[in-house]
Amino acid sequence: MVAKNKRPLIVIVGPTAAGKTSVSIALAERLNGEIVSADSRYLYRGMDIGTAKPTPAERRGIPHHLIDVADPAETWSLAVFQRQAYQVIDAIHSRAKLPMMVGGTGQYVRAIIEGWRIPPQSPDPGLRAALNHWADEIGAEAFHVRLRRLDPEAAEMMDYRNVRRVVRAMEVIFRTGERFSDLRRKQECPYTPIVLGISRPREELYQRIDQRVEIMLADGLVAEVAGLLTAGYAPDLPTMSAIGYGEIIQYLQGEVSLDEAVALIKRNTRVFVRRQANWFKPDDPQIQWFEADDEVIDRMELLIRSRLDDL
Repeated sequence: MVAKNKRPLIVIVGPTAAGKTSVSIALAERLNGEIVSADSRYLYRGMDIGTAKPTPAERRGIPHHLIDVADPAETWSLAVFQRQAYQVIDAIHSRAKLPMMVGGTGQYVRAIIEGWRIPPQSPDPGLRAALNHWADEIGAEAFHVRLRRLDPEAAEMMDYRNVRRVVRAMEVIFRTGERFSDLRRKQECPYTPIVLGISRPREELYQRIDQRVEIMLADGLVAEVAGLLTAGYAPDLPTMSAIGYGEIIQYLQGEVSLDEAVALIKRNTRVFVRRQANWFKPDDPQIQWFEADDEVIDRMELLIRSRLDDL
């Protein structure tokens, strides 16, 4: 029997629009795998088009986990994701299947493959309220600058528009006196991760992003966002500030034209791709990178099988 710390975990990473979904499904079919999402946007029910979530047709035949598991009004912390992911991965192994974690949310992936020991920091409502007031007063971008002065590494990994995460990092700093980035204490990963990355030339990636946004619009992105608002989800919820949703809300509220909202989605997605590169670096020795082409699935399968044979 394989020892616990030798149980494999296939991890497929890469930037938004690189092609992770189609590649991972094809590999799961060939390798008797089940897919565990490591995309923070896929957690939420009813947020399908704007997140480019795998469709029911794409998921048919291959079990997918940690998709549509939360209400948009809920907030999943990193600790909750890590705990749920461990449970799902262990259950997949118990069925003698191969777990394949797929996604572009860097914190989620690193928390699993690096065994982060996330600090048990209970919330301080008073401090959190004060920090939120501060952020409202000076604006999200200026508030992010304050975090950068205290913890450059944490700030580099966070989008300034995600005020909730920036507030959380500041809260940890003020309560513990330590940098948020230093509190990600690591322990041994309970699996043997085999990490593969999918890359494309930057200009090709940008073209795919633009095409994806146009497809989202054709598929009904505006109606999806309007439906969420009609269902009672407040526009200032953290989930509703996600790229694709916040910009369409601006349009629906008359702050920008539809063309302006679309341009913002494309621009903000490109910025997000550059931020993803901070988590998944081309020279990371833990990641075996593959250029996306017609043979990428064959080449990735070959590498996975050889690595599995070594366990």
